[in-house]
Amino acid sequence: MYLLPLIAATYFMVSGGPYGIEDILGGAGFGWAILILLVLPVVWSLPTALMIGELTSAIPAEGGFYVWVRRAMGPFWGYQESWLSLTASIFDMALYPAIFVLYLGKFSPSLTVGWKGYAWSLAVVVLCSLWNLLGAPRVGEDAIWMSALLLAPFAVFVCLCIWHAMTLHPVIHWGGHGAGAGFSTAILVALWNYMGWDNASTVAQEVENPQRNYPRAMMASVVIVAVSYVLPLAAMALAGLHAGSFSTGDWTVAAARVGGPLLGLAVVAGGCITGVGMFNALVMSYTRLPMAMAQGGMLPRALARTNSRGAPWVSVLACGLAWALALNLSFAPLISIDLILYGTSLLLEFAALIVLRIREPGLPRPFRAGNMALVCLLSACPAVLIAYALYVSRSEKLIGSVSALLFAALIGLLGPVFYWMTSSRRVARAASEAAD
Repeated sequence: MYLLPLIAATYFMVSGGPYGIEDILGGAGFGWAILILLVLPVVWSLPTALMIGELTSAIPAEGGFYVWVRRAMGPFWGYQESWLSLTASIFDMALYPAIFVLYLGKFSPSLTVGWKGYAWSLAVVVLCSLWNLLGAPRVGEDAIWMSALLLAPFAVFVCLCIWHAMTLHPVIHWGGHGAGAGFSTAILVALWNYMGWDNASTVAQEVENPQRNYPRAMMASVVIVAVSYVLPLAAMALAGLHAGSFSTGDWTVAAARVGGPLLGLAVVAGGCITGVGMFNALVMSYTRLPMAMAQGGMLPRALARTNSRGAPWVSVLACGLAWALALNLSFAPLISIDLILYGTSLLLEFAALIVLRIREPGLPRPFRAGNMALVCLLSACPAVLIAYALYVSRSEKLIGSVSALLFAALIGLLGPVFYWMTSSRRVARAASEAAD
């Protein structure tokens, strides 16, 4: 995989276009939404991108962040890193087929009513699992044209909004909520829309010159994602449109108001592409984790099997089945659970960055995130935001009186349990191999 496909794949792993940021606008209004989307790349995305740039250039291994954490802190913490990432993926991956179904329903509600919605979601899982059997380079190359198709309607939308602003001089409504539940929701949704930078690291051995291309891809992707979020919102404000109760799926309404039904349909098509494209790119990322763990003796060896194109086909099928089982969960709790589990795994990656600086100062690092003081500062910013997400999610209910925070904590605590349950099998296998 070359630089441009890596950028396109990373874009889908993190963003997939402006789809999904609607609740930020509905919860905070134009002014606060744009401010949130401008600040978070600096305190959330950039530190993560710099961390990934250094660790990937130093250790460009298949399995990415799992390998970093294991090398820095040992097999126990490497296992926890993978456990947190894979369990987060179960809840994260349920969101993208839901986005596909949501926008397909905008085209024709009859297509997604009742059982048909689940059938379409399941079809996305099956399609992307088969697509990934073609190998990581194919997924990256296809991400280029998919990203162009989904962003094209928004390019037209931005131009039309600016034209309306210049010719009609509408009243601009920048105001919105500056506090409260809506604002907290806006922060959580924005964090979710800016996370996933480390996912591209798991295919490092399938990337051409990873030491050079990963840092460049991370920096370029941060800029592209931020611009593709902020520009449509700013243009919408300039056109005099109201934020009001703007929520997931309402880009269709805004586009139709500015450009007519045809642009609305183009945005619908882009939303469907986003759902498929994000799921497809993340299948490529997450399925390398079980493969890397199996190669290290942490999981059954069958999960390390690859086909002629280098795709871990057993891992793809196993993960696809797990993701299919989580398709019916609702949107808001999914984001909270995903943020908690992903955020904890991200903190382990920053810890690995610091530990490797101390334990392996001589490790060749073609790209460095800065000196030790800067690295510690970079680590602190995401930690504060993750703590805020934990605080807010305490009131988000998943099942009955069980909060999303408690549910995610219980899932996280299962990681050490499974590690200890399987440790005896690993020791026995190592002893057997040594005897042979």
